Amino acid sequence: MVKVIASALLGLLLLSGCGYQGGYRYPCQDPKNWEAKECVVPDCLALGLCTKDILGFDPSDPESYKTKDITTQGEANG
Repeated sequence: MVKVIASALLGLLLLSGCGYQGGYRYPCQDPKNWEAKECVVPDCLALGLCTKDILGFDPSDPESYKTKDITTQGEANG
């Protein structure tokens, strides 16, 4: 029984080194690449890797990622 537990712990220890590398899925998600040639228009448009498309906001425009108060916009449901 001890050998089985030791083997399982050793297996978990070996597998814990696999997987997450601490990186980004797309290079343009990394803040240090936001101004890179492949992350800005027009080069990013061809591959669809524009930072604003990947992040959902344009990091060079502070107004683009401010939250909006949706309770005062439009008509109230009723």
